[in-house]
Amino acid sequence: MSGDGLRIRGAPLEARGLSKAFGGARVVSDVSFRVEGGALLTLLGPSGSGKTTTLRMIAGFEDPDAGQILVGGEDITERPAHRRNIGVVFQQYALFPHLTVSQNVAYPLEMRRYGRAEIRSRVGAALDLVRLQGYETRYPRQLSGGQQQRVALARAIVFEPPVLLMDEPLGALDKRLRETMQVEVRRLQQQLGITTVSVTHDQVEALVMSDLIAVMDGGVLHQLASPLEVYQRPATQFVADFIGESNLLVGALSEPAGEALIFTTAKGLRIRTEGGAGATHLIIRPEHVRIGPDAERAANRYTAEVLEALYVGDLVKYRVVAETGDELWAKTLAPATGQRWSNGQRVTVGWEPGDSLTVSA
Repeated sequence: MSGDGLRIRGAPLEARGLSKAFGGARVVSDVSFRVEGGALLTLLGPSGSGKTTTLRMIAGFEDPDAGQILVGGEDITERPAHRRNIGVVFQQYALFPHLTVSQNVAYPLEMRRYGRAEIRSRVGAALDLVRLQGYETRYPRQLSGGQQQRVALARAIVFEPPVLLMDEPLGALDKRLRETMQVEVRRLQQQLGITTVSVTHDQVEALVMSDLIAVMDGGVLHQLASPLEVYQRPATQFVADFIGESNLLVGALSEPAGEALIFTTAKGLRIRTEGGAGATHLIIRPEHVRIGPDAERAANRYTAEVLEALYVGDLVKYRVVAETGDELWAKTLAPATGQRWSNGQRVTVGWEPGDSLTVSA
């Protein structure tokens, strides 16, 4: 039972082999995933990756060419959108401009023929949850972007759906407000225990809000895993590139060296690594690349030249080049005063075998 008068019981959601083509072009190809009741899954990918089409198939706005959609173990693939009992928050919120906040939130209840007393109680509870008490008589034009987003969210949950879908729900907000709303939406989702699927192209938003992330590109699901696993152990080169920053080196695994493997780059840099899912590309996150005295005892250590140093607030990013010509980025905490390493300076860089990972192309 959730607080504030709404009783939402999140149901497991499952997609099995969803595929969709438009005009002969395949935009979603055999996508499968399962979201446990009360969890939040983010469909993450660039424009054209198929994430929004996947969401629209779950909502019932698009019919899949193949595959099934199950909610609570029940197949809803053939059920029309208005009979799926799924809450949806659209990218542009889709609020009725001529209706007040209360009337907008009440709309789905009126369509379901709830009684007046029940509507009044549920609308009040939903507005309390999204912290919009006192805004009942305002119109959308009198609200900020963040407030409109809250109204859209209240409208989507007021009828207690087992599943909530959100299409780029924070995309219209500025950066600071978007960061605030990421925490707010996650708090509300966890408080209600509602099963949620959200679509975004914002990797930070996905990492902050999700229990699971499904990384998509070209209609294909590249990886389905927790935010920590997607970041630390990306399954493919695309995931490594798309999530966070990575040093990506091309080469090949060669002979083993004790418990580690040796990856040799195309330019001849020999790197001890623990391997991974592939053999032709190796990634190292910049925050794992030590520089200066901190690198002296690393299993992988090389002499390099600093090509540039970039201040980014609390961090400094260094671009360095090893003697083989391989370029790397290192990321360190900014020193309290001054610049630690200068352009043209020779330094030691290094990292441990477990800080690198080989991935498939």
